[in-house]
Amino acid sequence: MSSFIRLHPADDVVIARAQLMSGSSVDGVAVRGLIPPGHKVATRAIASGEPVRRYNQIIGFAHQAIQPGEHVHTHNLNMGAEKGNFERDYAIGQDVKPEAARKHATFMGIQRADGRVATRNYIGVLSTVNCSATAARAIADHFSKRNNPTALSNFPQIDGVVALTHGTGCGMDTEGLGLKLLERTLAGYATHANFWGVVVVGLGCEANQLSTWLANSSLRQGETLKVFNIQDTGGTRLTVEKGIALIQEMLPQANAVQRTPCSAEHITVGLQCGGSDGYSGISANPALGAAVDLLVQHGGTAILSETPEIYGAEHLLTRRAVKPEVAHKLIERIRWWENYTAANGGEMNNNPSPGNKAGGLTTILEKSLGAVAKGGTSNLQAVYEYAEPVNAKGFVYMDTPGYDPVSATGQVAGGANLICFTTGRGSAYGCAPSPSLKFSTNSALWKKQQEDMDLNCGEIVDGGVSIAEMGQRIFEMILAAASGEPTKSERHGYGQNEFVPWQVGAVM
Repeated sequence: MSSFIRLHPADDVVIARAQLMSGSSVDGVAVRGLIPPGHKVATRAIASGEPVRRYNQIIGFAHQAIQPGEHVHTHNLNMGAEKGNFERDYAIGQDVKPEAARKHATFMGIQRADGRVATRNYIGVLSTVNCSATAARAIADHFSKRNNPTALSNFPQIDGVVALTHGTGCGMDTEGLGLKLLERTLAGYATHANFWGVVVVGLGCEANQLSTWLANSSLRQGETLKVFNIQDTGGTRLTVEKGIALIQEMLPQANAVQRTPCSAEHITVGLQCGGSDGYSGISANPALGAAVDLLVQHGGTAILSETPEIYGAEHLLTRRAVKPEVAHKLIERIRWWENYTAANGGEMNNNPSPGNKAGGLTTILEKSLGAVAKGGTSNLQAVYEYAEPVNAKGFVYMDTPGYDPVSATGQVAGGANLICFTTGRGSAYGCAPSPSLKFSTNSALWKKQQEDMDLNCGEIVDGGVSIAEMGQRIFEMILAAASGEPTKSERHGYGQNEFVPWQVGAVM
C-alpha cells in the first residue's frame, strides 16, 4: 500500500496516508520536511497566485511559490486575492440522471395515525424561551432513568421523556427573521413523528408568545400537544407539577405502540460532518454518499445542509438540480451567506476551524468539496430554508449554518428521523428525538474514541474496503438504527443539550 493517496490525475497535491518523513518519495517526488497524516504534498512546482487543485477542483491559491514535495497548508495556500470569489461553472441540470430502479428494503418502524413513520417514541418538553428552560428540564427530569428509575418502568415502548430547551425566545424583534426561525423550529419539533406527544412551557411575557406561536404555526392543543405558561400556573413548583401530571396522562397511550415492517421510503436522514479532517472527503463522506444513493433508490430522503461548508462546491450541486429554480434557490442562499458574514465582519473562510486545519484541511473550498460528498450522486430535488418541512422525496438541501448542533436542529425540525454524522477529529454529538450514527474517517480516531463511533470508515484509507462496500454497511446501520437499535450517542445519553435553534438578528 502506498504512503499517499492521489484523488485525481490532474491534482496538484496528494494526501499523506501516514506521517511522511523528509526525503521519502511520494508520486516520484522527494518530500521536503515532515508531513502529518491527512495533509497535502505538492507534486509539482506551483507559482505564487496559481490555483491549487484537489478532486480536480480549486481548493485555493498559492500565496507564495511552492516547490515539489513541500507541505501545502495555511502557510502557503489561501483563498486568493478575490477571497474565493472566482467563476464557478454552475452548469445547471447538466448531471441530472435517470431515476434508478426502485428498491424495497424495510425497517421496523412505528406507524403514526397520520401515516408518518417514527424511528423512536419519545415524549418531549419544549420551552418557548430561556426563562422557562429550568422548569421544562425539571419536568423531564422526573422521568429520567437516572433520577427516577421506576418512572417509566411500566411503559417499555417509550424511549424517554426529553427536555429540549434553548437560550433565546425574548430580547428579539417580534416581526423579525430570528423569531420566525424559532417558531418554525419549535413547530417542527412539536409535530415530529418521533414524539408521541409534546408539552410546551412558556413564561408568559416573552417575545415568543405561546398563543402567537400556535396561530402562526397552524397548531392547536389536543391530546398530543399541551401548552401553558409559568405566570398563569402560579410559579415554578406548580408548573413542574402540572407538566408531570400532563405527561403521566400521556404515558398509557404513548406506550400503546408497536414496531411493524415499514418501507425505507419513510426514513429521512440528516447529513452532518463535524471535526472534519483531510480524510473526510476520501473515506466517511463519500461512503455516506454511497449510502444516500442507496436510500434514495429505496424511496427515502436525505438532507444535505451546512451552507458555509458547501461554499466553493455549490456548482457540484447545481449540476444535479432537477429544475432551474432549485439551482437558483441554492445560489441565492449562497449569496445571502456572503452578505450575512460580511455584515457581521467575517468572511466565508472563517471556517475551517482550528481542529479542521490540524487535521489537514486548509480552506473552506477544500472542506466544502469533501463535505458535498456526503450527498452522493443522486439528483437534487429541492432546496429548503432553515427548519422548513421537507416534503420532497430523494436528495434535498436545507440552508443551515455549519455549526453542527444548529444545523441538525433545523434538519430534525424539517422531519429528519435519523442523523448520520461523519468526523475525523472525534466530535461528541447526539440528537433527540432522532438517533444519530457517527462514522470515523480514520482508524486512529476509531482506536482512540471507539466508544463514541458507530463505524470505522478509516478502513477505506487503510485499503481493502471500497467506498461502495462501506456505503452498504452504512445503509444497513441506518435500517438497524431506524428499527430501534441504540446508537453509541444514545447509550451515552446525548441529545437534550444538542437542541440549538439558529439565532439570527440583534439581541435587544
